[in-house]
Amino acid sequence: MPEETQSIREIAGYLKPEDLFQVESAYQFSEAAHKGQFRISGDPYISHPLAVSKILAEWRLDGQTLTAALLHDVMEDTEVTKEQISGLFGHPVADLVDGVSKLDRLEFQTQEDAQAENFRKMLLAMASDVRVILIKLADRLHNMRTLDAMNPAKRKRIARETLEIYAQIANRMGLNSIYQELEDLSFKHLFPYRYRVLSKAIKAARGNRREVVGKILENIVQRLKESGIDAQTTGREKHLYSIYRKMVEKELSFSEVQDIYGFRVVVKDIPTCYYALGVLHGLYKPIPGKFKDYIALPKSNGYQSLHTSLFGPYGTPIEIQIRTTEMHKIAEAGVASHWLYKSSEANLSEMQRKTHQWLQSLLESLGESTDSVEFLEHLKVDLFPDEIYVFTPKGKILVLPKGATPVDFAYSVHTDIGSRCLSVRINGELKPLRTPLRNGDTVEILTAPYAKPNPAWLEYVITGKARTHIRHYLKTMQYEQSAQLGEKLLNQAMAALRIDPDSIDDARWEKVLRATGAKSRQDILTDIGLGRRLGIVVAKRLANGEAHSGEEKPSPLVIRGSEGMAVEFAKCCSPIPGDPILGFIKKGQGLIIHTHDCPMIRKTRVDPSKCLDVEWDSEINRQFDVSIRIEVRNQRGVLARLAAEIAAAGSNIENISMEGEGSYTTINFTLQVSNRMHLAQVMRSLRKIPDVARISRVKA
Repeated sequence: MPEETQSIREIAGYLKPEDLFQVESAYQFSEAAHKGQFRISGDPYISHPLAVSKILAEWRLDGQTLTAALLHDVMEDTEVTKEQISGLFGHPVADLVDGVSKLDRLEFQTQEDAQAENFRKMLLAMASDVRVILIKLADRLHNMRTLDAMNPAKRKRIARETLEIYAQIANRMGLNSIYQELEDLSFKHLFPYRYRVLSKAIKAARGNRREVVGKILENIVQRLKESGIDAQTTGREKHLYSIYRKMVEKELSFSEVQDIYGFRVVVKDIPTCYYALGVLHGLYKPIPGKFKDYIALPKSNGYQSLHTSLFGPYGTPIEIQIRTTEMHKIAEAGVASHWLYKSSEANLSEMQRKTHQWLQSLLESLGESTDSVEFLEHLKVDLFPDEIYVFTPKGKILVLPKGATPVDFAYSVHTDIGSRCLSVRINGELKPLRTPLRNGDTVEILTAPYAKPNPAWLEYVITGKARTHIRHYLKTMQYEQSAQLGEKLLNQAMAALRIDPDSIDDARWEKVLRATGAKSRQDILTDIGLGRRLGIVVAKRLANGEAHSGEEKPSPLVIRGSEGMAVEFAKCCSPIPGDPILGFIKKGQGLIIHTHDCPMIRKTRVDPSKCLDVEWDSEINRQFDVSIRIEVRNQRGVLARLAAEIAAAGSNIENISMEGEGSYTTINFTLQVSNRMHLAQVMRSLRKIPDVARISRVKA
């Protein structure tokens, strides 16, 4: 019997005979497919899929998973097809192999696009069968263990991707030992010098502290035994990257990081966990604020334990984890525990439900996001390791990433609540929507039927779900509103050519669609509204040479101020009704409105294709932002008098800034006014204040 086949039987001996036969067949098939191929290290290529299957066998995964692991590179690196795998090993195995395979045969503009699209495909497969990511994690772990053979640039790129994505996926799925090893290996290749220095320091400290650690372990075991607690107690060393991260975050030297050792106490049931906690708090004093109950409030990956930090002998801080045997199995193997320990379904079902919810939220981002790189950004945010626990008004606990805001909370409850979010009460008090939430906050979202997502939310939301839905809404609204503006611009161009829009039949539109390559009439109108096409060119194509002679000057486009995102009012000159205005088509943005005398448009005015004649509607019912500058004597109460006059004149203050010293101060206000007459009224009221020396409207 060949040596490799013998090792397959040894590592997969727990399988049924028929499953073991399939795994052996897969090994033989993979070995034949990869014959003549070698890894960069010089090893035969088959050594890699064999190593991956060994890692998965340590988790006692099923025969289909081990079969797929042995075949995971054949579609990518050989001529073997999915259909062949399906015929020989079944559809489930073929789907697993396809989910793990990269998309190298497709062409992408950048490495980032390729990476993002690979993750999209992998997560799509992972949502239907979580074994895809288990194979991928085992594949990445073996690649990281053998990364030394790669050139330095590739090592760093793969290590960074592993640290940012794969290690965090392992963490989210509760695969603790894989998570820590991936972090340490990434650290080794990203910062080789720091890794070597820190490794050396830890080895030295291990020798110096061995006696202290041994004494602490002996005391813990003795005290638990005296209290009648049957427990398995072990000492453990924190992994390298977690020590390094602590040094960076808290700006500590290695000698200042004292708690590099921890202890784990494994007991039979939950009541014993809390009893053991009390016993150990009696042995050593607890450090205030360093206790976390992950049994009552499990992490989103299903992890449960009690964490406490104590003042040990000689002032050494001790970190202790207390958990049950079942919790320990889940902490080490995560979702793989489903295959390892089928007896604990009651405990595992909650963890699997949370994993499924996380995968579903990623799929929502996948479905809504048209840009692969944007999706990858969402994925990285969703893998954010730190968490907070907040409550709904009914007492339900929600787990959110650290730094999440009420808008993130609203979208995590339900998409409709996020989209209709108006304001928030945190612990009974009204707070801004951008307020970062803290552990234990009770959050009540106030909604309104007319409320809608605000572009400003993108500046502070951090969850992928919230960002995806806000961006999707904004893109949809921009598309619809740009199409409406495009229709106005096209009708204006037709009127200039003296063409009746109603005379253009569907056949003419179809002809233009074929000529331009556009998918629909709506797409052409949107392109006109966004400045990607000229209305006059489309109008002439639709007219097909039937325009009346003597082209007229287009009539001005009427601006109502309610056009939404399709029309933008320039911040440089802040036009308001009553100002003479001009419109400029900016490619990809739509119509930008400036005042006639705005210095920012002097060069653009010479290009008639970009310049558009516009005028205000006679009836506009909305407020516009405008900036004014007031120079005042530095007297007590002058700001209050200015604010009172502005309010009395029916205006609202959006922003205030002040500059200057001595006897005079310059105050810059951003106000909301209805039109130019309203602004004049506000300025007249302010001039009546004796301390006002000068007042003017601010333009670029």
